[in-house]
Amino acid sequence: MKLFLKGDRCFTEKCAVERRNYAPGQHGQGRVKVSDYGTQLREKQRVKRTYGLLESQFRSYFEKADRMKGVTGENLLVLLERRLDSMLYRLGFSASRNEARLLSRQGHFSVNGRRVNIPSYSVRVGDVIELREKSRKIARINESLDGVMRRGLPSWVELDRTGFKGTIKTLPVREEMTTPTFQEQLIVELYSK
Repeated sequence: MKLFLKGDRCFTEKCAVERRNYAPGQHGQGRVKVSDYGTQLREKQRVKRTYGLLESQFRSYFEKADRMKGVTGENLLVLLERRLDSMLYRLGFSASRNEARLLSRQGHFSVNGRRVNIPSYSVRVGDVIELREKSRKIARINESLDGVMRRGLPSWVELDRTGFKGTIKTLPVREEMTTPTFQEQLIVELYSK
């Protein structure tokens, strides 16, 4: 299944999942019967790898989502989308979440005028994420900003391309979250055992 981890490559026909959608090796095309636990674990691993989290980090986000009011699965996805590296990816400052994590770690961005170099920083509604003045000439960031229209900009963020700024208008709603589609209920079932 496509996780869009390779940036722009996943939007072309060169994506490995498009070319060969089975496991490598002589037994890769065999039929596999997966248990309920296996499907739940696979879904948790998909979400965890998409957002680039370790197990303890993911467990911490799940526990925080479980304590919040509302549906636990949706709360979990909203918490993950609010991370700074995820917002940088959504705003188009990077081609992948891994690249966004690297750029934020190197201190290229500021949130509300203060330099932030923590990828897991949780942004709030109304926060302004801005590319620092020294970093505006980085070719990779400019290429990503040019390609953001192909990927699409979510409705809960607003991008000022000329000012190298992005604003968080609202928190993401489950119906507005785009690729890939997760079945967060399976993760809740897995952790509720």
